[in-house]
Amino acid sequence: MQGEPPGLWQRRLKLLVLSAFVAIALSLATLTNAWLLNELRSFDYLSTIDTPAPPEDGPIIVAIDEPSMAEIGRQWPWPRALHARLIEALRKAGARAIGVDVIFAEPSTNPANDDDLEKALGPDVVLAGDQTFIPEPQADQFVRTEPLARFIAKGARTGIASVNLSGDGTLRAVPDYPDGFAAALAEIAGTRTQSPPDDALIQVFGPARTYPTVSYYQALDPDNFLPEGIFADRVVLVGLSLQNAPSIADGGADAFTTSDTVHSNRLVSGVEMQATIYDNLANNLFIERAPRPVVVAAIALAAVLAAFSVLRMTGWRTLVYGVVAVTLIVLASYAAMRLGHIFVSPLGPGLAFLAVTAGQAALDYAEERKRRREITRAFEQYLSPALVERLAKDPSHLRLGGERRTLSILFCDIRGFTTIAEEMKDDPERLTALVNRLLTPLSEAVLEQGGTIDKYIGDCLMAFWNAPLDDPDHAVHAVRAALDMLARLERVNGELEIEAKREGRPVQSLRIGIGVNTGECIVGNMGSHRRFDYSALGDAVNLASRLEGASKDYGISLLIGEETARLAGKAFPVAELDRITVKGRSAVSPVFTVAVGAKKEALDRHRAFVQAKYDGALRVHDVIFDQLKGTLPPLARYYERERSRLDTSRREPK
Repeated sequence: MQGEPPGLWQRRLKLLVLSAFVAIALSLATLTNAWLLNELRSFDYLSTIDTPAPPEDGPIIVAIDEPSMAEIGRQWPWPRALHARLIEALRKAGARAIGVDVIFAEPSTNPANDDDLEKALGPDVVLAGDQTFIPEPQADQFVRTEPLARFIAKGARTGIASVNLSGDGTLRAVPDYPDGFAAALAEIAGTRTQSPPDDALIQVFGPARTYPTVSYYQALDPDNFLPEGIFADRVVLVGLSLQNAPSIADGGADAFTTSDTVHSNRLVSGVEMQATIYDNLANNLFIERAPRPVVVAAIALAAVLAAFSVLRMTGWRTLVYGVVAVTLIVLASYAAMRLGHIFVSPLGPGLAFLAVTAGQAALDYAEERKRRREITRAFEQYLSPALVERLAKDPSHLRLGGERRTLSILFCDIRGFTTIAEEMKDDPERLTALVNRLLTPLSEAVLEQGGTIDKYIGDCLMAFWNAPLDDPDHAVHAVRAALDMLARLERVNGELEIEAKREGRPVQSLRIGIGVNTGECIVGNMGSHRRFDYSALGDAVNLASRLEGASKDYGISLLIGEETARLAGKAFPVAELDRITVKGRSAVSPVFTVAVGAKKEALDRHRAFVQAKYDGALRVHDVIFDQLKGTLPPLARYYERERSRLDTSRREPK
């Protein structure tokens, strides 16, 4: 598609495959018990964020607790006659319905106690029963334990107080018994609205003792121990509820881990959980679990949205976006639970989004590493290690396809190489070693100044500055590299002289010519589809090459172009030498050199000399030649060349 970034279609395809793989893998994972358990654990955290308070008209708990045992003076179990007194006291205090979370399945050792309890029972009382699952080889069985028939005959209801625990032993699910304890209590109280769906989850209201709780001994005599009207028109549940809620490590009888245990690390008594289940049923507060197809659809949608979202993102931004998106998914799941009473676990969609974004980030990282390795391989021979590292870290500086840039180009050539090669024609290894011995320090001079080595052509070296990385002082660095090359040449010649004397052979000094020019070029990967190099082309490159060749004619080692002189003149003393016409160019090009160490007076005198030359005012016997040779020794050969040229011109017939 026009205007799209390169490689966008390939990225789309990768993201499509990645998102499909993630969606399918996670959808299959939702069928496992481990996944279902982790979904429930995510419910624990979500359902206890800003936990709602229990309804104001919810049940009151009469606790069989430590103070009651101390006041009554007996350990559990207590005489049933005592429970009969409690039921009558609660009924007298105006309780609408009474649930006793105690199982009276066996006759008492004292029949009078059963008689007293039977007399106290009525249609406003629910007695706890139990249902136990027993796996059998032939067929699984459920064994029910119910109160004595004589108690039920008085009109009391039986409610199964058994609960269904999750795989980790946590109580989360609303019991699915039609005659469950809390359900029966809700029917008696006239508050039952509708049956919960399968797998409905309990909305807890806090840790242990969240519900209004009074001690058993206080409820036996509410007029003396409790506020007036505390039980009026209220549902009352009686059961074991210790003041010091046991921890998970301690365990406890008739106490459960709940969704809130992830925060409090405390168990909640069975009677308090029955009160919680009652409020869930009476007020339709239970949380319905989303059907499995909805969960799978949410996973697939999250994977697709992740793919579209990170289509144009790379690197750490992808992961940051993934974390933000997962946070939004969690908030959406929380909102659905609070506003719609439906639980869609954020686990699947969140993992899908993270998996796609993290997977794409990993692919981007791998591609980035590959690109860095390619850049390193491509430029390690041409750039200094520091520049290669900078370029690899931020490839955005690199445009391999070709671009126009202002470069400073350097050409360096060994003078008289043909003669040297002829002398060593029978010893190619020595010739190669000699060339490498010189080009190595010359190349190091280029790299140390941030230059890019374009190529080696036999004994010639080409380098440039300001590509692929920006270099605002490219002209200065190019000239500094050229001067360093000349200094390194002297050191190499010194070593060669020592070796020649030690070996008893003639000294063979090396000389180089350097041309530096600055101008606009085309730079980028150039060559064939099978082999290419990062190189530069343009008129400025050609002029740099011509300057290197012309340096020999002027008797000096370094010539620089006009733009190079303008830009580098702030750092080095430059001196104009001539105006030349280079082959292939119609324009006249001023040429300069660097007069290292020259004083201002000497440069002013040199400028006057060059202007006199342009004006045709020089004479062969002018003393200025000798004066300048004394004040600017590096240009002595240049002045001799100008005097010789002037003398030749004077001798030629008119």
